[in-house]
Amino acid sequence: MDKSIETFAIDRGVQLESTVKAWAEKFGFDIDQVRSAMKKPRTPMLWLNALDCTGCIESFLRAAGPGAADLFMNWVSLEYSELLSAASGEHAEHNKASVLEKYKGEYVLVVEGAIPTRDEFLMVAGRSVREEIMEAAKGAKAVFAYGSCSAWGGIPAAKPNPTESVSLTELIPDIPVVLVPGCPPIADVMVGTLLHLLIHDTVPELDKKGRPKMFYECTVHQVCHRRHFFDEGLFAETYDDEGAKKGYCLFKLGCKGPSTFNACESMGWNDVQCSPIGAGSSCIGCSEKNFWDKGPLCSRKVKAKAEPAKV
Repeated sequence: MDKSIETFAIDRGVQLESTVKAWAEKFGFDIDQVRSAMKKPRTPMLWLNALDCTGCIESFLRAAGPGAADLFMNWVSLEYSELLSAASGEHAEHNKASVLEKYKGEYVLVVEGAIPTRDEFLMVAGRSVREEIMEAAKGAKAVFAYGSCSAWGGIPAAKPNPTESVSLTELIPDIPVVLVPGCPPIADVMVGTLLHLLIHDTVPELDKKGRPKMFYECTVHQVCHRRHFFDEGLFAETYDDEGAKKGYCLFKLGCKGPSTFNACESMGWNDVQCSPIGAGSSCIGCSEKNFWDKGPLCSRKVKAKAEPAKV
């Protein structure tokens, strides 16, 4: 064997083993199951965009150590994406159609964005995006709603909802959908949910709303690094007072952490143990249904029962 090829093979093997260990540790997967899954053929994936800002796929691409690049190289074959596909126009649409036929029951469908029921608001290649999604969902092995727009309707469905947008579950009520809400979702949450399917050949256990329990079982408040200040009755009254500078609880400033299920505080963002709350902002509940129509995002009408302790 040529020395350069041999060296490359060794380096590649070391890299893959490092990836296996990293994902097993990060998501709690059995390391032998991860090794076994990596030997399978890559799973075809279609990523369809409806009314969105592409924030979800942008977040997905920023998954760190290992991340999206490792997924695309070793686990999935991204066959269609308006943002990432090298091909465009007729070539891209033709490939999507061939995947629907050739890999029926084998491909993964990801939908980003709310779906307008009024077709004049979004057509793709001369076709209704609504019909495109419905067609793709029928033959998919699994369907994922990435982001609060596809999961709940999101900003496009905010009152008065002129585009008459709906969530993915409203569009295809008879097809199981895994909801991965957030605006955008945490990159590792999207990656981990997809990896569970690729490793175990089934979606992770879901809560009653259809979200993966492995990431949405706890509220942000339950594991918040400021939780002890809440328990002690120490609250920031404004974003620039002494309490805020000392890291006091942001509940009085409208933090929606107690009613928001997400992994922001337990996992952090982009492989960094930081979150919106860690950056000094109160949680706006972006992973919860109708957060966009529930009044001001950073204010609270109900006063905290605990009184600030004297310091």
